[in-house]
Amino acid sequence: MARTLLNASIALFLLALLLSWVFHGSGVVKNDLKRNIYIPETLTIPLQVKAAYDGERIFFRYRWPTKQPRLYHDMLKFQDGKWERHGRSAAGPQPQGIYEDRVTMLVDDGAVPDFEKYGGYILVGDRMRFFTGEATPKEVAAHPYLGQKKKQAEVGKHLPETRADVADWASVVPEPQLQAQRKAGYFLDLWHWRAHRSNPVGKSDDQVVAEARYGDEGKGPFFNNWDGDKKQPLLMLDPEKTGGKAALGWDDLAGGKLGFDDLYYLREDQAKPFDPKHAWKNGDTLPRRALRAGEGSRADISVHGLARWKDGYWDVTLVRRMDTGRPLDDKAFADSRVYTVGFSVHRDAFGSRWHYVSLPQRLGLSRRGDFRAARFSGAEPKWEQDWFTVTLFYPGQVSWPLLNSSRHAGAENIRKGIPVRLRHSEIQLAHYGIEMEFYDAIRRQWLYTLLAGVLLIAGFGLALNLLLARKER
Repeated sequence: MARTLLNASIALFLLALLLSWVFHGSGVVKNDLKRNIYIPETLTIPLQVKAAYDGERIFFRYRWPTKQPRLYHDMLKFQDGKWERHGRSAAGPQPQGIYEDRVTMLVDDGAVPDFEKYGGYILVGDRMRFFTGEATPKEVAAHPYLGQKKKQAEVGKHLPETRADVADWASVVPEPQLQAQRKAGYFLDLWHWRAHRSNPVGKSDDQVVAEARYGDEGKGPFFNNWDGDKKQPLLMLDPEKTGGKAALGWDDLAGGKLGFDDLYYLREDQAKPFDPKHAWKNGDTLPRRALRAGEGSRADISVHGLARWKDGYWDVTLVRRMDTGRPLDDKAFADSRVYTVGFSVHRDAFGSRWHYVSLPQRLGLSRRGDFRAARFSGAEPKWEQDWFTVTLFYPGQVSWPLLNSSRHAGAENIRKGIPVRLRHSEIQLAHYGIEMEFYDAIRRQWLYTLLAGVLLIAGFGLALNLLLARKER
């Protein structure tokens, strides 16, 4: 009997040791596109920023690295009698590389106090688009306010107090309360520059984040070039205005041959109504987004000069009136005030939530802050001040409900109002974001490791006791 127990304990010990050896270093951090999981190779990047103002206009200049510019976005390719869509948002990088570079900036004037402490984290709610377990388009469409009234197709960025329960995306507070919040300034101003959908017309999309992310009042710099009923584009290139071109060539796009000086977009003033009787051939391609100058509040932000990529860096300058006179859409800038801003960058054909974001930064207009907007006179800024460098990081699947839950060890610090930048660096936040994407797998692996450790100890202890007992006899 004793020999049987000894052999069993040795076998148990060796089995646990073998399992530990087999699974050691195997890891759980693995891309899983079905669960909307893709971890970028680079977790942090630098963004350089400058700001200047003259009392009437305010300028922001952004500079960030990327190996190559991504200028194309969302194309319609003619193939065997049908128009096929290429370049839609994907989990991780767009497989064909057809996704534009972007830079965005959120602005607050103090009316959203949590933004100064926690930045864009407060905008990430329950079951966001491209999160694991995201709300389905059908669920969003059925929502009486977001879907049926506001025509939202997904759960996007929103402010916490627009929900009765921050852990429930559908718990939108009553509409009169939303209106009162907006009038009180409870929204974030969003500057949104896109390499394809805005840059060729010298514009940045002007948006706002409140109970959802919306465009400001008016017309934006692009619209959908698609007739859903007829399953064909609305517009085509006008050969009389484009040197004989009715469409782009797919091979040119797939090979990245079209650059800044080439026609790689469909601008409204260079287009005409789509002609289905044209002699379309396989590979003819039309952008699914048609560009225009825009109108009203949504067209307030313009590109100053030329936004271009050169020697491994994008250099983009945006300009807007300091006070647009639109208090429900825009945050007005005033001399000697301090504002909170947050930045993000999309690059390498990543879209949706696969961006790099900053912690909140304080901008002073002739006031102290993390960086200052320099006052100038004349036609344009001289940009003589030093760059302010911000570290952007990959945020992973970290939501505001998660950060305020028992799963987050720092939830008590949030309840106390302690700002995130006092406790964490950007690289720490990037690693935490990845950990949260694999929370269940890490916890399961930890339990396996614990079990293997217990078996090792039990097997070793039992074998040792049995051996000692035999020697005593």
